[in-house]
Amino acid sequence: MQPKSDAQLLRDYAQHGVEAAFTELVQRHTNLVYSAALRQVESPDVAAEIAQNVFIGLARSAKSLSTKLAAEASLAGWLCRSARNLSLNHRRDEFRRLTRERHAMEQLISISDDMPDWEHLRHVLDDAMSELGEADYDAIVLRYFQKQDFRTVGAAIGVSDDTAQKRVTRALDRLRDLLSQRGIRTTAATLGIVISTNAVQAAPVGLAATISTAAAIAGSAFVPVATAATTKVIAMTTMQKTIVTATVAVLAGAGLYEAHQNSKLRHELRDLEQQQTPLQQSMEALGSALIDATNLVAGLRAENDRLNRNTAELLKLRSEVGRLRNIGRQSEASGIDPASDQTTSTAMTWVERVAKLKQRIKDIPETGIPELSFLNDEDWLAAVHGLPLESETDYRLALSNLRRRAEHKAGTQLQKALREFTRANNHPPTELSELQPYVNPPIDHAILGRWMIADKSAVPNVQVGQPIITQKAPVDEVFDQRMVFSADGGNGATDFLTSAIGTTMQPVYDAYRTAHNGQWHTRVTELLPYAATPEQQVAVQKLILRAEARQPKGQ
Repeated sequence: MQPKSDAQLLRDYAQHGVEAAFTELVQRHTNLVYSAALRQVESPDVAAEIAQNVFIGLARSAKSLSTKLAAEASLAGWLCRSARNLSLNHRRDEFRRLTRERHAMEQLISISDDMPDWEHLRHVLDDAMSELGEADYDAIVLRYFQKQDFRTVGAAIGVSDDTAQKRVTRALDRLRDLLSQRGIRTTAATLGIVISTNAVQAAPVGLAATISTAAAIAGSAFVPVATAATTKVIAMTTMQKTIVTATVAVLAGAGLYEAHQNSKLRHELRDLEQQQTPLQQSMEALGSALIDATNLVAGLRAENDRLNRNTAELLKLRSEVGRLRNIGRQSEASGIDPASDQTTSTAMTWVERVAKLKQRIKDIPETGIPELSFLNDEDWLAAVHGLPLESETDYRLALSNLRRRAEHKAGTQLQKALREFTRANNHPPTELSELQPYVNPPIDHAILGRWMIADKSAVPNVQVGQPIITQKAPVDEVFDQRMVFSADGGNGATDFLTSAIGTTMQPVYDAYRTAHNGQWHTRVTELLPYAATPEQQVAVQKLILRAEARQPKGQ
């Protein structure tokens, strides 16, 4: 008898609930799907998880998909495409997670040595936590007691990893407030470190084995129920079913003696692991606490700003609000309705963002440039427009906006001096310092040190005359723009990143076009499978970061 096609098996499952048909599909294509995932994620465990999710997706889509397939159609192509899509999603999520952690480490600041005494804290910790909501309580336990990453926390409480991070931060702030009411005052970052380091202690030796044995004895009466449940697992292969059936038979035949022996073996294995890895576990706990501390840097700085704000600064903010209201009445582009009650709130939000951005430059001086002296209040406000300054990427974009405006103003002055020098001397200058007498008022030498006179071939994708003035290097390679000003009055701009990674990325572009009949990619993430070297992978990740950051955001 000729075997049924994939389409026929899928219809049997979708229309008549024949689970054996779906099992046949799983057995027929498991190797194919697993291999497709493994080629992209390079991790057997992750590839197995992706393969399982592909078949779960097939089960969920069975009804709609079965009506679209020809009678003899194969599912091989559909399954491989699904595996690829899920693999790309996994790689994207991993990249975002690593990026967040890297940014946190880059912004690491010293944590105060004034930590609360654990002996004092432990007596009131659970009492304070009891006042948290259920979701916040679970988030604190998962993150700081069990040391789970944000993805695991999010999965456990039913939210994304980004939302989980925000919830953990909010819950930790709430717990800190509750503890302060009980006489324990500390920062959220320090509190996270203390809890992660001390909250969970090793249980007495043998306790786990005792519990396991008791549970095995108590659970032996429910083996038939467990056996019935295993028959309903959608994506379980024949081999997996055989193993489960054999396991149930052994447990039923061997009885309590086998349960006790298994528990004893598990206990011995745990003892060996505990003897080999105490140092590693301590390092992981400290590393997790350190990452938490860096994730809370922005909150700590905001708190410090509030504590240090004096009366003069408050009066300055009120003055800025009044000025913004006047600007709103005169400019439709600002989006502020003078008759609206939201005017003051919106203006205050913008001013607070500017204050946060100025504080960031004070905290990290290398993000600022001397050209910022050219900026006025409107330039600062425009730089934070549409950026809530809630993430590291928001700050990087806002700072890049500031530098772009400042560099354009400085470049315009240098360009004017370049034209006047050339007209007066009948030849262009060879050194930028020669332009100083032609700049009024004189320009700071620190600014001149960031620019250079060059041939236009140095920036071939900007078409202007000879010679050109441009920056020597970016502050932020991913987001900064390269300004170009020529002696004939022409100007333009390009990005530093494209030229910096052009040679590295060319083989990636070529490989993609070869695989897609000469077509260009539509999304940067499509290039990831074609990045064959670590340098190419880093370059693609930079392009992805820039593309995601440029997606429109609300104010």
